[in-house]
Amino acid sequence: MQQNADFKGYTRIRRVAPIAVETHGGRAKCLQRLIRLDLPVPETVALSFDAVHRIASGQVPDTKGILKIFGDAPLVSVRPSSGDPDWGGPGAILNIGMNDDRHAELCQSHGARAANALYLRFIHAYATHVARLDADMFEPREEPSEADVRRALEIYQDETEEDFPQDAGVQLREVLRSMARAWEGTTARLLREARGAPPDAGLGLIVQKMALGVGPDESGAGVIQFVNSATGLSQVTGRYLSQSQGRDALVPGQGAIYLTKDPRGASLEEKCPETIETLKGMSTICRTRLREEMQIEFTIEAGELRVLDAVRVQRSTRAAVRIAVDLANDGVIPREEAVLRIPPRSLTELLHPQVDPKAKRDRFTRGIGASPGGAVGRIVFSSTAAHASAAQGEACILVRRETSPEDIRGMHSASGVLTERGGMTSHAAVIARGMGLPCVVGASDMRINQRDRTLKAADGRVLQEGDLITLDGSHGEALLGAVEMLEPATDDAFQSLMAWADEFRDIDVRANADTPDDARVARQFEAQGIGLCRTEHMFFEEDRLTVMREMIFTDSADDRRAALARLLPMQKMDFRELFKIMRDKPVCIRLFDPPLHEFLPSSREGMRELAEALGLPLSKVTGRIEELREFNPMLGMRGVRLGITVPEIYEMQARAIFLATVECRDSGNPVVAEIMIPLVSAKREVELVKNMIDGVAAAVRNETGIDFDYKIGVMVETPRAALRADEIAQYSSFLSFGTNDLTQMTYGLSRDDAGRFMGEYVAQGVFGEDPFHMLDIEGVGELLQIGSERGRKGRPEIVLSVCGEHGGNPESIAFCRRAGFDYVSCSPYRVPVARLAAAQQSLTEPVEGRSPVES
Repeated sequence: MQQNADFKGYTRIRRVAPIAVETHGGRAKCLQRLIRLDLPVPETVALSFDAVHRIASGQVPDTKGILKIFGDAPLVSVRPSSGDPDWGGPGAILNIGMNDDRHAELCQSHGARAANALYLRFIHAYATHVARLDADMFEPREEPSEADVRRALEIYQDETEEDFPQDAGVQLREVLRSMARAWEGTTARLLREARGAPPDAGLGLIVQKMALGVGPDESGAGVIQFVNSATGLSQVTGRYLSQSQGRDALVPGQGAIYLTKDPRGASLEEKCPETIETLKGMSTICRTRLREEMQIEFTIEAGELRVLDAVRVQRSTRAAVRIAVDLANDGVIPREEAVLRIPPRSLTELLHPQVDPKAKRDRFTRGIGASPGGAVGRIVFSSTAAHASAAQGEACILVRRETSPEDIRGMHSASGVLTERGGMTSHAAVIARGMGLPCVVGASDMRINQRDRTLKAADGRVLQEGDLITLDGSHGEALLGAVEMLEPATDDAFQSLMAWADEFRDIDVRANADTPDDARVARQFEAQGIGLCRTEHMFFEEDRLTVMREMIFTDSADDRRAALARLLPMQKMDFRELFKIMRDKPVCIRLFDPPLHEFLPSSREGMRELAEALGLPLSKVTGRIEELREFNPMLGMRGVRLGITVPEIYEMQARAIFLATVECRDSGNPVVAEIMIPLVSAKREVELVKNMIDGVAAAVRNETGIDFDYKIGVMVETPRAALRADEIAQYSSFLSFGTNDLTQMTYGLSRDDAGRFMGEYVAQGVFGEDPFHMLDIEGVGELLQIGSERGRKGRPEIVLSVCGEHGGNPESIAFCRRAGFDYVSCSPYRVPVARLAAAQQSLTEPVEGRSPVES
């Protein structure tokens, strides 16, 4: 190992010492702050990131000089100090400096039992972490004897072929070297990168004088905190090991459990109430001066209290929200900081029931967690079975190879959805997120036998229809049996946080909502309107589906109008209910989009049932289905193309919208409906549909004698629409960019099939991220930028938005803010995530010309 006399590399932590998180890590800086608060912190030395890196490279600092700081024959500990505690680091090593002579001294001063325990602990730690011996060689002893110590030293000598080091300087040098090299090893680097650390993240090391916490009077060591890690509510909890009495006891508190060898033993609070009060005072000081709830690590030696460390209390998302809000309400931090402290995506844990992370899990398949939350139910393999299960009041999980529009009714009846195929933007994923259903897609290691109504897991287990399972959409797992759940937590702290976020947010957030239930959730999460209502989902209810199929089999426009007239009251009722729920908020209704074949059965059995229902020969049914079959239906007769060639559908929908508008106005709820034309590619398409809608509006005005306003806009889903946005904008009040289809058409890639190879593409760096999960800023984003700029050029006052699934991603919101978009629209359960993300970006990355929105 290289020696370098000029290499010092350490700093005594004092009030004014040059210690910073960026150079020495978070623990070093925290200890300096504790010293500045006059807390009783033992003598401490910090090694910088650079020093630790040089140690890993073969250099060492002056370890004897370090030890000299602590006095004669000191015992010290070494702990890691990384830039972020979540990045981890090597474990602490205690009692460095223990040797045969020190052991003998401690036997005299503290007793053989304490001395044996301290020496044996150090031998075990040094042997396993520094000499890299197998930990199983050293058996833990509850009452270690001197013979146990000698046996451990002999094992070390036998395995390493050298004596256990007796020189404290050598011990410290080897511990520092081992911890430094462990940090820079490949495995440690990959683990911390997975936790968000940069590849070159540094490690500092802390050398601290040991406060032994052993002695004849009350002595021990423990940790204590004054908030509950799960809820964030005030609660005294911790752990205390009383060395003088030889027992463990938890500090009492709500739900505390005693761990004690002596059932008659008193807790620390009962024996030393003044110590608990002192620690409580220290916690209050930390809370107000460090502006955080801290867990304090302490020792008591002969009644004297020492603080070894204080770290941020580990917390659930629920607790994090409560703590941030309470700190703001108490004036410890400003509201802006409270808003910035909560990662937006973590809010999903609060909005859905969750599988208890402490519960036992028997996983039978794993896929992609496409929609968060947990659900327990019995397996069903069809929408019909899901509907029947719901009618009996029994929760079910719909299991399919992949879902189609025909499964909408079954998804509404199910508690969760599990599919063998699909990705983050497959049909099942998109619809489930909109409905707030837990969903796992792409579980390719299971096999579904639709005929036998069975599911075969990768390990060979076969599950039958009716078997009870638990779906964990947050982690992409399906579990056997009913697993314990945690309830949602949208309490007063959550509501306060979201209200503060809205004070700072500078972009509107709407919700994608297709049903009254979706709209109620959107309203509950304070969305600023509906940005996308997909009307085709309203046609899959059983009574409507039959009428829709009758319309498909008609031979003339008059017959189509007659069939659609039966749907008109249903559509009007749908829209009226949405308007009523949203009240003064805007509702953007997308006209019919999918190809007609999606409403027709694909199986022979289904075709036969349809022929019976319509009173038609089977040959006519199969013939019509064949006529509608397309080579690539998603690029075929759908959207505006269907609206122009079969205009009766759009006529009926426009009339339903306007009649609902009139009825709402009569009831004192004025509505300005927004009507969106899907899949536009050319200006003339918009012109034709707009003329038709305007004609229907004029007719309704004449019939009712009531005037009303409405807006017509375009859903930009094709690259050509983005490129010709200046022309299209001339006939539009708004342009809403549907990034799901726009991504498909830009890449020439089906979102439903991409899951088969996307993982490999991302792993090999072809794509940085799945473009259906994370907006492709460089490609699709450039089309959005071009479309927005040209749209504003064609019509300066035009409203711009993103209404695809990307709309709820913080990264997409950042792009939309920079690009000048007016709002984003996302699934109802992602609205709080979007609201918080937008607020944080407004605070940290203000955009010139943007100002806080009006809620």
